[in-house]
Amino acid sequence: MTIRYTFACLAALAVVATATSSLQVGLRADGAATQAPTLQAALAADAAQMGEKFAGLARVMDGKYDWRPGQGVRSVGDVLNLIVAENGMLTDVLTGTAAAPRPAAITSAAPMQEALRTSSATLQKTIAGLSDADLNTSASIFGQNTTKRGAIMMVLGDQHEHLGQSIAYARMNSVVPPWSK
Repeated sequence: MTIRYTFACLAALAVVATATSSLQVGLRADGAATQAPTLQAALAADAAQMGEKFAGLARVMDGKYDWRPGQGVRSVGDVLNLIVAENGMLTDVLTGTAAAPRPAAITSAAPMQEALRTSSATLQKTIAGLSDADLNTSASIFGQNTTKRGAIMMVLGDQHEHLGQSIAYARMNSVVPPWSK
């Protein structure tokens, strides 16, 4: 196991623990017990939230997709296109479908926002539809053997890193992420 994979998994676990800790079993107004959300629901919600944040950054960073902080470092557009590709790749892993060819690079805001929202919504629906048994099914991603749960944790952890990277890119360009205004 690589150090990056370990950190990505730990980061994803922290996100899930935070997301699920505030959603405990309780009572509705009519006295009936409520159920805690499933792990799948928490992971799907995390994917949805990140998808919206990336789409927001795609909008406010329009015109700066070629910007990169240094030579040999991913540009704004490279990161956003990577997220679209990772969403598709993870969806393929979780559904067991053949990997789709990587889409052509998107270079403008409206199509990028649409691609981020669509790929995120598809991934969210796929994760939410998994059973507990599905989560424990073997999977392979990034050349590593794991479970579908492990694949989700790995990709979402990686995407949280890219979200932080994208926020830093925005700030370096004097752009305020839309959700922090």
